[in-house]
Amino acid sequence: MPKKNVLRGSETKTALSLFSGAGGLDVGVLQAGFDVLACIEIDPHCCATLRDAAKRESRSTRILEKDIRTIDPKSLMRELLLEPGELDLLCGGSPCQSFSQIGKRECLEDERGMLLFEFIRFAESFKPKAIMLEQVKGLLNAPDKAGVVGGVYSLLVAKLEALGYEPKMRVIKATQYGVAQMRERVFIVSTMDGAHFEFPEPTRGDPKKELYTLFPLPPYATVREALGGIGKPIPNNGHQPDDSHVDITPAGDRRRIHGVPEGSHLAKELHLPAEQRCNLTKKDTTKFRRLSWSEPSNTLRCGEIFFHPSEDRYLTPREYMRLHGYPDTYLLKGPIRGRSGRVRHLDQHRQVANSVPPPVARAIAEAIKEALDACQRGPTHLGRKRPYPPQVYCESSLASTTV
Repeated sequence: MPKKNVLRGSETKTALSLFSGAGGLDVGVLQAGFDVLACIEIDPHCCATLRDAAKRESRSTRILEKDIRTIDPKSLMRELLLEPGELDLLCGGSPCQSFSQIGKRECLEDERGMLLFEFIRFAESFKPKAIMLEQVKGLLNAPDKAGVVGGVYSLLVAKLEALGYEPKMRVIKATQYGVAQMRERVFIVSTMDGAHFEFPEPTRGDPKKELYTLFPLPPYATVREALGGIGKPIPNNGHQPDDSHVDITPAGDRRRIHGVPEGSHLAKELHLPAEQRCNLTKKDTTKFRRLSWSEPSNTLRCGEIFFHPSEDRYLTPREYMRLHGYPDTYLLKGPIRGRSGRVRHLDQHRQVANSVPPPVARAIAEAIKEALDACQRGPTHLGRKRPYPPQVYCESSLASTTV
């Protein structure tokens, strides 16, 4: 049965996390007041991160390091002491490579694309009160096996509706919820039994557009705002600090980024020597890119590490976490390494880039919790919207503060 929260005097909302990764979505769900009962993740480094977080936070969250396809939802439900319909939230973000515009985009012909429908398999057994899915925007027009554009999304929605859910979709800009990163992802939230969910209103606005509004929102958080007070990273001397704030930049990459101005990328700087630019083309806008102090970061990607706005070095994993909205108390496990070559398991930069920004997850999870609470109280309480304040993480307090 759901646990009783003594402090609130009411039932704690429960959650099950699929494809948990480094736990960015889980951080937000926990901050929203849910008890994450279990996380399912196949990557060993991500699982080490998840286990460490659960241990430090004295949580009983079970970390299942398994291929999700080998897990029987009914057996897991019994192990978690749940009955069908008792789980409040099923959440996660399945692998995106099959739907990404920058990959081969094999969609359902790729076994990773089929993992999207694991949410349906688990929902059939658990019958959760709400489901939250995150994916890349390419999902919306991804063709199905018959080649129908948008067919994958339509199939997913049809399966959710067949289970009795009301799916709602929105493309969310992380910058609108206090994250200093121009990241856009699709979120699909599905509820049933009369729960009236509405996506939370943005708490930050584009400063170029807010000038012309009557009640402007605070501007997007910038790289300077996110990295403020973080201090210098330690050099790469074979010691990996717990906070992951270490400079691993190889000498060759220091030389190549030298002379690239803030906010620019190497291929654009035609005045630099050809041997420095090597074989980069005008399409290589994310390779050897410096971020700008005065703007949000570009979307963090697994392909390359972005460079510091003013120093000839990569951003550290801790700086990546700041740009993603993780609290400074959250620690990553696993190796820290460069971008070259294919890797089987996720290093720390990739763990961050693959994850959901915690402030975005928190804002949506808060809205889900509010909808479930209102449904439980009765129809007179439905429909209230309350945006969640943006988050800025400060090193001095090692905790989130609202602004």
